[in-house]
Amino acid sequence: MSKKDSKILAIRSVMHPKDTNPMGSIFGGHILSLIDIAAGQHARSIARKKYVTKVMCEVNFIAPVYVGDSVSFYTETVKLGTTSVTVRVDVEALRGIDHAITKKVTSAEVVMVAVDDDQNPIAILD
Repeated sequence: MSKKDSKILAIRSVMHPKDTNPMGSIFGGHILSLIDIAAGQHARSIARKKYVTKVMCEVNFIAPVYVGDSVSFYTETVKLGTTSVTVRVDVEALRGIDHAITKKVTSAEVVMVAVDDDQNPIAILD
């Protein structure tokens, strides 16, 4: 099994003109938001809890993302603690008219913490 096969496709989104910066590529902040959503989806697949983002670390913007790119967010568990899960998110853009080109564009690690209704940390696995 390859490294990519162990990852889960958490979300996929097509990039639109409204998300571009003055340089003509997609805002890094928009990609960060989608990374956060993908990490949250991954955490909820482990246990149906409410999660908050504690930290987003080692975000590496490798290549730009463009309007029309179909961007895939692949996730995997790096570490599962009592109240937190560290999720690696690798981001790939499919580009070209037939999406024949796959380009790794970003990667990050996100720590998600399970919380109760009062925002206090709780155990992920009961």
